[in-house]
Amino acid sequence: MDILILANFCGDLTEKGNSRFLYLADMLAEKHSVEVVTSDFNHGSKVHYTKPLLKHSYPITLLHEKGYPKNVCLRRFASHREFGRNFAAYLEKRKTPDVIYAAIPSLTAPLAAANYCKRKGIRFVIDVQDLWPEAFKMVFHMPVVSTLMFTPFRSMADRIYSAADAVCAVSETYVSRAMSVNQKAGRGTCVFLGTRLEDFDKNARDNAVTDKPEGALWLGYCGTLGSSYDLICVIDALALLRQRGKVPPKFIIMGDGPRRTEFERYVQKKNVDAVFMGMLPYAEMCGRLCACDIVVNPITTGAAQSIINKHADYAACGRPVLNTQESPEYQNLVDAYHMGFNCQNGNAGDLADKLLQLLENPDLRQELGRNSRRCAEERFDRKQSYQALERALEGMQ
Repeated sequence: MDILILANFCGDLTEKGNSRFLYLADMLAEKHSVEVVTSDFNHGSKVHYTKPLLKHSYPITLLHEKGYPKNVCLRRFASHREFGRNFAAYLEKRKTPDVIYAAIPSLTAPLAAANYCKRKGIRFVIDVQDLWPEAFKMVFHMPVVSTLMFTPFRSMADRIYSAADAVCAVSETYVSRAMSVNQKAGRGTCVFLGTRLEDFDKNARDNAVTDKPEGALWLGYCGTLGSSYDLICVIDALALLRQRGKVPPKFIIMGDGPRRTEFERYVQKKNVDAVFMGMLPYAEMCGRLCACDIVVNPITTGAAQSIINKHADYAACGRPVLNTQESPEYQNLVDAYHMGFNCQNGNAGDLADKLLQLLENPDLRQELGRNSRRCAEERFDRKQSYQALERALEGMQ
């Protein structure tokens, strides 16, 4: 088959990373003709590509968009609109593929793909990574205004979801949302973002941390430093432990984002021992994460996220997780595998109490950590789980 993978966001294409779509393309290219179509604007660094891309066994086509300075701004919507127009124009020049596999978000280009597939009578498969506009509505905190503002985006999303011949998503929550308006896909396919455990383990070995003092305890976080992530609550919990006469762990923060300066100032204000590592290469992040003793998943109240990237890495590193995310799907996973504690969202006292339990019980940390790794092996290993994506793409389920 001739497969076109449309993905606005593929990570940094100039270095080896953990992109869901490049991994899928590598897998499919063993027996199909594959092309990845993506943006010439790197969403992570907010700059256009200038360095050569890493070589792959399939072509990666970059289409232009103007770019934007922040994740949430009007210029981002205008930029994605331009990407969508350029994708629609590209389809008219390209040989008609047998199937288009489109990542959601963004929305404009996948809508163009949906219309094209309907007109050409070819298979259209979607893979929902995040819910738009639901994720944006949380940021604006203006119920009536934001509802009116984002109604066109919801309509666009519904048109894409309803057009799909197969619905894939990174969580059951997202599958349910797409299937609520789809009458022809049969049943959806949930495949967590995941990671290739062989690669994660090799990365961790090759980047083993050597600067951790003997006997030190580290609390790890990796991800965006943005509006959806409640690091303030974590910092408050660490400060509470010190007020109670306990020695809190060092807070290892891996990632970058628009709230970094705010978090850095709050760490200083609360006199918390924390280090901001910035955006690390994925391989280095694996090693640093495995040097931590506990990991924390602090998601703000009302966030639209369900199963996300860091869940796979947290499970792969085999460390107990402290979770404040309200998503029932992830809370149930933490409970089912007994791999950490679900904490009350925004409650620094509850987070501090459960962190203290782990700090004072090394045997419990080891038990929960083993369970976390078992979860990774059973639910997050791409070598096994991504076969379901291939079957959905080929029309086998």
